Amino acid sequence: MKLATWNVNSLRARIGRVAQWIEQVHPDVLMLQETKCKDEDFPAQAFHELGYESVHFGKSQWNGVAIISRIGIEDPRAAFFDEDPAEVSECRVISATCGGIRLYSVYVPNGRSLESEHYQSKLAWLGHLRDDLEATCSADQMVGVFGDFNVAPEDRDVWDISQFVGATHVTEEERAALQALCAWGLYDAVRELHPDEDALYTWWDYRGGSFHRGWGMRIDLGLVSAPLRSQLRFAGIDRDARKGPQPSDHAPLVIELDLESGN
Repeated sequence: MKLATWNVNSLRARIGRVAQWIEQVHPDVLMLQETKCKDEDFPAQAFHELGYESVHFGKSQWNGVAIISRIGIEDPRAAFFDEDPAEVSECRVISATCGGIRLYSVYVPNGRSLESEHYQSKLAWLGHLRDDLEATCSADQMVGVFGDFNVAPEDRDVWDISQFVGATHVTEEERAALQALCAWGLYDAVRELHPDEDALYTWWDYRGGSFHRGWGMRIDLGLVSAPLRSQLRFAGIDRDARKGPQPSDHAPLVIELDLESGN
């Protein structure tokens, strides 16, 4: 089974690239973030023509998350377990069961600056995500949480830690919140299979030729529960999807499991 996550930074602007990538890679499930479109503008038909069902949670030109699956979608839920989706202003989490796996597509708040109220909201949001897992899932079930976490787990997950002094994404508080989430029973798929490899970046700024200079960050993660951890056989970042005209500033993360997809 092949699972993937990709912050596409505007699905309407990149639907052609996303469709082409799906036809090349054939993921069983693709989790998208930062779709930047309302539910009524989500291109579900384009995915249907490729053989995929989809669910989306978006209300405006900001945020937006989706799950696209060719192995079925059951029990989809937008927002956190204790929220009314109609009352949520920022659409940042959607979950569903696909092929027997409870999957989350998450777009964690950026945090902006350490002095901003948005930074505290980011920490609280990560705590809320753990609360959701505790309330609705069990760590001995097949669970995957994929998406743009806007946190680099370790110093080696940024190109030069000295460039991030006093900035978000690398603070002890953010990393502690991510570690608390993982302590529920989640494992970083990339680090499980590549414990000693550096420069496994998923995001590069558009400015200053960052991609070609290797100035990146690993902030898109695939976190899996123990039953999936034991089935991991591949985890990698498709850097080629970051190349070419009008790319997203993120590259897709792909993991493969020794599970039958049913297709």
